[in-house]
Amino acid sequence: MTVTELRTPCVLVDRARVERNLERMQAAADRRGFRLRPHAKTHKSIELARRQIAGGAVGVCCAKLGEAEIFADAGVDDIRLPYPLNPVNAERVVALLDRSRVSFIVDHWDVARGWSDALRREGQEVDVLVKVDVGFHRCGIDPSSADAAELIARVAALPGLRFRGLLSHAGHGYGASSDAEVRAIAQDEASILANLRERVQALGVAVDEVSVGATPTVRFSLEQDGITELRPGNYIYFDRTQVTLGAAAWDDCALTVLARVVTRPDGGRIILDSGSKTLTNDLARGFSAAPGYGAVLQSIDGVQTPDDSLLIERLSEEHATVRASGDRHPLQPGDLVRIVPNHSCVVSNLVDAAWLVEGNDVLERLEISARGRIT
Repeated sequence: MTVTELRTPCVLVDRARVERNLERMQAAADRRGFRLRPHAKTHKSIELARRQIAGGAVGVCCAKLGEAEIFADAGVDDIRLPYPLNPVNAERVVALLDRSRVSFIVDHWDVARGWSDALRREGQEVDVLVKVDVGFHRCGIDPSSADAAELIARVAALPGLRFRGLLSHAGHGYGASSDAEVRAIAQDEASILANLRERVQALGVAVDEVSVGATPTVRFSLEQDGITELRPGNYIYFDRTQVTLGAAAWDDCALTVLARVVTRPDGGRIILDSGSKTLTNDLARGFSAAPGYGAVLQSIDGVQTPDDSLLIERLSEEHATVRASGDRHPLQPGDLVRIVPNHSCVVSNLVDAAWLVEGNDVLERLEISARGRIT
């Protein structure tokens, strides 16, 4: 089967690019002696998680317990949730412990104490890390606080919790305006964590793990000392945002959306069948302007690059309105195009399956097993 026989819109995953992306990241982590624990929320695929672990990853990260349950059922035996779980989920966590080694984060004393109480009642212990806010200002304790180390020591003393270390996410790297700024964010992250680690260890508490994770910063996190674990997710596919942030080249983008021209109302307007239910409404971020809702590719001498004459200017639920500039574009109803989405992680969650391809050949159906697992 070739891609021309697939129903559209659909998601394509280039096998060679995925394998290359996985091998590069694993090799880079191995060179530094860092554990690689990919975030599986990008692909939500049991098959791809197995490939990551077979290649050397120590386990996976999941965003929500629903994802973790899917991967645990499939035999993934080391799962970390870098997410502030509430103790109301204690029953589900305890059930997971029968199938997988589970760890998660805490960043609030009341929540940590609630988990301690719940796990003591169940006679269980769980690994936890304390989330540290390194500048994104979403979750995490304030490392500049005078009592930050003391709070961590108190968490480490709670029964039912096995304190493993510190964890951060430099999500503000997505807002950087240059390579230098991304590097500075990665350096600051490592420095903040190293300083806090020293303060905690001075109180007699061991800090065995220092875990960082974000695809834009990971290339510079690899240059830092004191880190034990990397948790990038998007690196398996990359997307238009990662290209504009300097984290990838177009040739690294493994996930594309295959769409079909459904009508051509006038010379400058082209309508595709891939709306917000396929491409998402996410906008791209990066060092330079990247307007629109994805990059429509063109093939020049066998190399696919963005067609700058096409702008996906608007999405409806089932339609993409594309504006063609310059000379009349040759696309006509029935023609197929491939689109690099702005954000590949969200695209994964919008479809039941993707198609693993090699060039124009379809190799196999790739189930998105954890799609929709958001609780």
